[in-house]
Amino acid sequence: MALLCCAVLLLLCVFDSASATAVADYEGVPLWINRLLGEPSVMSLQGRMDAAWLRANNPPACPQQCDCPIQWPTALYCDHRGLADIPDHLQDGTQYLFLQNNNISSLSSSFLANTTALRWLILDHNQLQDLVALQNQTQLCYFFANHNHLRSVPSALPDGLKQLRLAHNQISSIRPGAFQNLHNLTLLLLQGNRLQTITEGDLKGLINLNLLDLSGNLFSAVPRHLPHSVQQLYMSNNTLPGLDEDSFGGFLNLKYLRLSHCGLQSGDIHQQVFNLSSLVELDLSYNKLKTIPTVPTTLQHLYLESNEIQEFNVTSFCREWGPLSYSRMKILRLEGNKMSYQQLPSNWVFCLRVLESIYI
Repeated sequence: MALLCCAVLLLLCVFDSASATAVADYEGVPLWINRLLGEPSVMSLQGRMDAAWLRANNPPACPQQCDCPIQWPTALYCDHRGLADIPDHLQDGTQYLFLQNNNISSLSSSFLANTTALRWLILDHNQLQDLVALQNQTQLCYFFANHNHLRSVPSALPDGLKQLRLAHNQISSIRPGAFQNLHNLTLLLLQGNRLQTITEGDLKGLINLNLLDLSGNLFSAVPRHLPHSVQQLYMSNNTLPGLDEDSFGGFLNLKYLRLSHCGLQSGDIHQQVFNLSSLVELDLSYNKLKTIPTVPTTLQHLYLESNEIQEFNVTSFCREWGPLSYSRMKILRLEGNKMSYQQLPSNWVFCLRVLESIYI
């Protein structure tokens, strides 16, 4: 009996790990796919399935410009076709519409009037300049329009949206009220745009936002009016002259902070700016730091590679150390600086006692 129970438990574990969720890297941020919900496991069929076989087995209702594989009856693959418009006569039950790598320049309500069950709409690598009337897509949870020509964050987005990916556009502004009702949004990607500032009210409504990527914009300071719910904040590849004590004030749950390639110098960073007990990972690589900044003892991952650091200061990690006072640091990267392993002070092991990896 015990053997049978173990076998059943093993099967359940295998089923859960193989079928429940799958993860894939997508624009630098993982995309989780829930197979138990019947979500398609691929974003494109290009090079994966024989095109002639798909054409021969497409159902009659499938638009000629698309593929409708029988294993994913709610998915419509119209990517990589050179389309200038969304195909006509989309199937009513379509939940996953893949339109990436086409030449679509506009999106209006008439194109999707008869398709109201959409959960995913993927429009990456098109020529979009504006979006209109997506608010009627009440079931839409994931909307991707990376690598287009959008100049502002569109308004009238569906209230139920969970992920909005608008990376690598030409966005320089956020329309008033764009996020007012997006209480379910947990991920917002705006990297690779032209934003210079975020004013009070621009992100109002994002009460559950977890990940915010503002990397590769034109910020000269950390924006002050960001949702306090954010746990992952990416600001790399902006020009930040310095960080004051309140640069990250109000972030009670901030766990992951990326500030690489920002031109940061030690003298322009306030000693207490990273004093966030919630912080787990801090990336300060590829800057101009000459000293190791003060970090909380709770920090577990610190990336300082390719700076100008010349010495190892234990007090950056521990203000004091003892049986219960030590750094929780696990991974410390210092390669590409102006110091060697021989320069480590003899007492560093009493502070970094749980360190797993150090690179110098």
